[in-house]
Amino acid sequence: MRKEFTWRSLSLASIFAMIGILIIVQMTRIQVSTEAADFREQATRYKGWVETVYPARGEIYDRNGNLLAGNQSVFEVGVTLQNIENAQSIAAILSTVLSVDYIETLTLINNADEDQVYLRVADYVSSVQVEELRRIQGNIEEDNLNNSQEGQDSLAGLNFRRHLARSYPENAIASNIIGFVNQSGRGYFGIEEKYNDLLAGNAVQVWVPADPNRVEEIPHVPDGTTLVLTINRELQASTEQILDQSLYNYGAESGTIIVMDPKNGEILAMASTPRLNLDNYSQYDQIFNSASEYNRAINMPYEPGSVFKILTMAAALDMGIVTPQTTYVDIGSFSINGTVIRNWDQGAWGLQDMTGCLRHSLNVCMAWIATEMGTDNFYDYMSNFGIGHPTGIDLSGEAGGRLKVPGDADWYPIDLATNSFGQGVTTTPIQMLMATSAVANDGKMVAPHILYGMVRNGKQYDFPPQDAGTPISKGAAQALSEMLANSIAGDDSNVAIPGYRLAGKTGTAQIPTEYGWYSEDETNTSYIGWGPVDDPQFMIYVWLEKPTTSIWASKTAAPVFTLVAEESIRLLNIPPDIIRQQYAAGQ
Repeated sequence: MRKEFTWRSLSLASIFAMIGILIIVQMTRIQVSTEAADFREQATRYKGWVETVYPARGEIYDRNGNLLAGNQSVFEVGVTLQNIENAQSIAAILSTVLSVDYIETLTLINNADEDQVYLRVADYVSSVQVEELRRIQGNIEEDNLNNSQEGQDSLAGLNFRRHLARSYPENAIASNIIGFVNQSGRGYFGIEEKYNDLLAGNAVQVWVPADPNRVEEIPHVPDGTTLVLTINRELQASTEQILDQSLYNYGAESGTIIVMDPKNGEILAMASTPRLNLDNYSQYDQIFNSASEYNRAINMPYEPGSVFKILTMAAALDMGIVTPQTTYVDIGSFSINGTVIRNWDQGAWGLQDMTGCLRHSLNVCMAWIATEMGTDNFYDYMSNFGIGHPTGIDLSGEAGGRLKVPGDADWYPIDLATNSFGQGVTTTPIQMLMATSAVANDGKMVAPHILYGMVRNGKQYDFPPQDAGTPISKGAAQALSEMLANSIAGDDSNVAIPGYRLAGKTGTAQIPTEYGWYSEDETNTSYIGWGPVDDPQFMIYVWLEKPTTSIWASKTAAPVFTLVAEESIRLLNIPPDIIRQQYAAGQ
């Protein structure tokens, strides 16, 4: 009897063991089968999804905390395909509110892949438009509750996803400095391109749970770095207004104005024409013919003309070839290797000291100085001033200009003479500003820069000024500043400002044609100056391209310098010389 029960127990145990083995085998087969991968994918799809999360782009401020570039909320409008009840209604409403094409939208929805869950219809939609769509959606849902007829309108499946987009509250102000960000999130031109990686931050792939109760599981993605610029927003806006009005007054094609602190290289204002409303950057192709036009201050080299004489005189003073009291008899011409150099007015100015050579902007005097220096010395000094090399300013697309030197295939001995007064050499306004900063700053040249500091994790990190070399001695710099200040006091350029002693120099340059000679009717007019002379707090460079009311810088660029200098004094709150000096004496 006991054996019979034992046999039955063993039989049942064997059956159950076999069933268990079959279950395990079937479970294993299901887990490794092709269908299992589909099941797992479907299960994962309902639990959540992997999404690339882009951090908020870092904001851009001026030195006083004025927002120049920020972020605003916009919406992506799309549809969840499995929830759509009436594709025609969705296409019709979107075409009305968002001005998207009805047929195209309907075709996209009807031709979506079977496995596709979500379809984007429009992006960068404003909050106002989304509110209108939500209002219409609510009205239709309410009507449907009160009307059970078939074929009724429905916006079921329509979704709105909020995200950030770049905004520029100042529109076109400082647009040549800031640049812009397109819809793909890439920065173009200026600060937006130069510091794109810092501003954009690091995108992170995260798991987004479908369960709203698990939202806290989404990791925080740090925002991009916020940048603080050296720009003074008020001075920038005033400088742009002055530039625009000056182009109209003098009939110039275009121009640029830069205001820099010559002691540390901080750019306080940088205006250029034309400018772009950054909130409507799609008009770029309609405004600019080439990328070099976006910011003439750094992108477009030109022959600067007589402002270059400052560098020639600085080098000669530093070498000891001349002193301020050195005299030169100007007979109206200077011959070098069979080529005759003449003055801008074709005249002879007789006996002149070096201040007179600057005051009257005598080409023949500069040519004589350059030959006295010698070819190697002259070009060594110009190279030390940074001529022909980018300054390294932290804006994208800086051009280098060109300084031909002995040994180049297109350099000739006559170039030594013409280069001495700014002909046959190309520079950008920012290069000239950096080079001349050595004269205003006791021989020390400063590197121009736009970035003041950056903000990370609530802390601001400021950047110290960068030394760009010492091409001339302190004595030579101070002597030349005095000469240029005395030159202003004695000429008729109308750049004097009562109560403030300034230094500066005009530059009128003929424009070379495509045929190799210089135009008689078209010029580039420039002016560079700084002040107060005893304690320089601003340096200004003005360039007007092809003015038509006058071809001379003294009649065009010089008055513009005066206007910008007056604004700089007012907005930077610089007291008159006598007050500053009295205050300094009492300390």
